[in-house]
Amino acid sequence: MHKAGFVNIIGNPNVGKSTLMNAFVGEKLSIITSKAQTTRHRILGIVNGDDFQMVLSDTPGIIKPAYELQESMMGFVKSAFEDADVLIYMVEIGEKELKDEAFFNKITNSKTPVLLLLNKIDNSNQEQLEEQAALWQSKVPNAEFFPISALKGFNVKEVFNRIIELLPESPPFYPKDQLTDKPERFFVNEKIREKILMHYKKEIPYAVEVDTEEFFEEENIIRMRSVIMVERETQKGILIGHKGSALKRVGVEARKDLEKFFDKKVHLELYVKVNKNWRSNKNQLKRFGYNQK
Repeated sequence: MHKAGFVNIIGNPNVGKSTLMNAFVGEKLSIITSKAQTTRHRILGIVNGDDFQMVLSDTPGIIKPAYELQESMMGFVKSAFEDADVLIYMVEIGEKELKDEAFFNKITNSKTPVLLLLNKIDNSNQEQLEEQAALWQSKVPNAEFFPISALKGFNVKEVFNRIIELLPESPPFYPKDQLTDKPERFFVNEKIREKILMHYKKEIPYAVEVDTEEFFEEENIIRMRSVIMVERETQKGILIGHKGSALKRVGVEARKDLEKFFDKKVHLELYVKVNKNWRSNKNQLKRFGYNQK
């Protein structure tokens, strides 16, 4: 008997959804930073066993949209409810509610099996853990409850095994050697964006989109040319930095990560371009893959 199904992970920003998915997949597919809205797309990670295929889906954190890009991001979250065979709802220690009541109602009324994961329990004491466990189990009575630490790996294997038990009988959806549904250029863009999220403050990380225009794989090296889009000239200046030093740091760190990811030498060229108000432009958003509604 072979099992296969879609396992969709949802929750507020910064609850550790990407950390959990990367732990399950065993590869760093989703970028992870301490800033909210790090994940913008719905990213699939595929885990294969002899008799199962788990198609994991990391979605953007649930927010109240303020502009067109965020509307599209919430479109990815809505789609996660539609095809889930198992729904993972992640919360963290100290959290009291989901930011969107409509999404919360969908979870509590879901006919799909729901696993409620209370993450970051390594940051709590026993009393706080018991209090939070009681709170969330009363709020989401239809869910199976697991206290976890995605970062430290506590209870992650137990959740993984329970998901396998819940998967429906089905042939695999993807080839058994496939790790994700995203093309290579997507991961180049994400690695560069991760470094920008790490090193820049205020509006800069949220005004940035990355587009890899060239990706040539040779026998011993991959040559890439990526353009970083910003919304204003002032952002371009900050991103590049004095004599190009800030942009150089982003390029060096991204290249090192990409060499690990592709297991090959990488040559990365970075450019910065102003693309005014791209976050509110439907055509631009479609071009960058944010056409989910």
